[in-house]
Amino acid sequence: MEMNEVGHGIPLLGEPLPKFTAQTTHGPKTFPDDYKGKWIVLFSHPGDFTPVCTTEFLAFAKRSEEFKKLNAELVGLSIDQVFAHIKWVEWIKENIGVTIPFPIIADDLGKVSSTLGMLHPGKGTNTVRAVFLIDPNGIIRLMIYYPQEVGRNVDEILRSLKALQVSDTHKVALPENWPNNELLKDKVIIPPPKSIDDAEKRKSVGEGYDWWFRYKSL
Repeated sequence: MEMNEVGHGIPLLGEPLPKFTAQTTHGPKTFPDDYKGKWIVLFSHPGDFTPVCTTEFLAFAKRSEEFKKLNAELVGLSIDQVFAHIKWVEWIKENIGVTIPFPIIADDLGKVSSTLGMLHPGKGTNTVRAVFLIDPNGIIRLMIYYPQEVGRNVDEILRSLKALQVSDTHKVALPENWPNNELLKDKVIIPPPKSIDDAEKRKSVGEGYDWWFRYKSL
């Protein structure tokens, strides 16, 4: 595996995904180049043949078509050799009846995990449950970290991806739990004004409580 910018610390939102090439269960892949024009949902798991990780992979697999409809590709990762990944995928299909359709990175040397901050103190060589949403330009747009003990909510990752895409397309912000917010339902928030004149004009735009809190339907 080749990797640029190794060891510069956890990347920040808005930064490019560090370029790297890695072996996966679907063959060698170069990130983000091989996924140009698509969103990437890159997620790490502590290890193959573990119960919580197995339940997460089942959830990702069952929603894989929903991610594809959003122009997004799923990619798993852990510090296991590719042989272990292949056997685990085989075990899931034979014992649970679910095919894992996405590639899994074999980060057995831990270089990708170290660069992306997936290795946390007290967890040995196991990766935490990190999630990165990377946009079609290779920019990191969202990061979520879970401890080993707590499984992820895949529906929340799917919701976050939809929200980012709506925000990009319509230049709006999204309320808590959009599109099922308790106050605004599926309405979106109009970005705040940047001048006194705009603040006065904003009172007649959409609906709202004040010039700084305006919202609308898409």
